[in-house]
Amino acid sequence: MSSRLFAISFDAHQPEVLARFWSGLLGAERTDDPYGGVSLLSGNDAGYRLGFRPTRAPKTAQNRAHFDLTSSSPEDQRRTVAVALDLGARRADVGQGPDASHVVLADPEGNEFCVLEPGNGFLAGCGLLGALACDGTRAVGRFWSRALGWPLVWDQDEETAIQSPDGGTKITWGGPPLMPDAGKDLRFDLMADDDLKAEVERLLSLGADRVAADESGESGGPGEGEVVLADPDGNEFRLLARR
Repeated sequence: MSSRLFAISFDAHQPEVLARFWSGLLGAERTDDPYGGVSLLSGNDAGYRLGFRPTRAPKTAQNRAHFDLTSSSPEDQRRTVAVALDLGARRADVGQGPDASHVVLADPEGNEFCVLEPGNGFLAGCGLLGALACDGTRAVGRFWSRALGWPLVWDQDEETAIQSPDGGTKITWGGPPLMPDAGKDLRFDLMADDDLKAEVERLLSLGADRVAADESGESGGPGEGEVVLADPDGNEFRLLARR
């Protein structure tokens, strides 16, 4: 039994509006979502979608996960920043300092993301969505490596990173201490390859926890054919039945 990463999803107060922002920024196409949400094709070799899921939860802190967008040149970096600002992004201060070579922005709902300077060797060949940079422990990085079947491409000094065997976006975890739960954040949506119940048990055996429906941040709770779990750091994710 196994799962694949179906989507990296934003909790959104206005899913359609937020999807239009990211579609305009990335040049990403809209696609049908069999689970009733709003989805874009990421265009990334890792094969996941970008999802936008309705929530009533407020954003209470800096997100535990954010995208790092790559640049091919200084001009390309400036162009990406200009497009983002024109679409409704704003500059964000997360303590990066005035001499930072990357640019920190926030989308129209406050989700932070970075536009990196050119020459980042670690993300070479990963595509525009070079990394999903996460706050998390070494244990959670190893959990997700086993859960998705994505090899560890970095495991040193409490920092971990994984990447799909097909390449594309790297998912990284920076080690402790952890930031507080932001409430509204980015989350993983997994699709079970086969039996949903069997896959739940596999993920539990790897270190996931069940999340009761009334504890979930989902608007109205999980739907039919999906289960809400939490990884070893307490981050909620969805496991979806194949449709």
